[in-house]
Amino acid sequence: MSVLAKLLGRQSFERITIEPMRRKHLAAIMPIEQASYPRPWTPGVFASEMDLARGGERHYLVARDGNEVVGYAGLMFVIDDAHVTNIAVAASRQRQGIATRLLAELAWEAIARNCQALTLEVRVSNVGAQALYREFGFAPAGVRKKYYENVEDAIVMWNNDLSLPDYREHLTGLCPEAVR
Repeated sequence: MSVLAKLLGRQSFERITIEPMRRKHLAAIMPIEQASYPRPWTPGVFASEMDLARGGERHYLVARDGNEVVGYAGLMFVIDDAHVTNIAVAASRQRQGIATRLLAELAWEAIARNCQALTLEVRVSNVGAQALYREFGFAPAGVRKKYYENVEDAIVMWNNDLSLPDYREHLTGLCPEAVR
């Protein structure tokens, strides 16, 4: 277990592998998706997103512990920005650093593609996710009223520091296992 994992009380990232999302992962992703979102994406939406990933417009990852898919995340690329489409971790595996690893991998991919900024929406009620995003340098930039299910507001957050050398050092400190 790394020193960072011990300090944070998280399991070691050494057992977690990150790989591109494939159709073969859909059966394992869907229960996580359905438990994570009131209006989950369908397998067809994920398949469409993976088609866009093959064309370079998206980037989707899964986190595995052995053969078990324990989380997934995605990015959409728009000109020179990247938008986090989703990050979800199996309920039994939350608070173990898996979302941190996935977000770090997404950030490194955005950097590799010369994106200048990273953005996302997060539920107003999801204070845990907001804290994670702040660790990664995201700052609130606005609110989308009734964004989720036409009921709950979303906080729009941006990280405009991707191209700064200091940010790469910060990202390395947050998750050395994801360093490229």
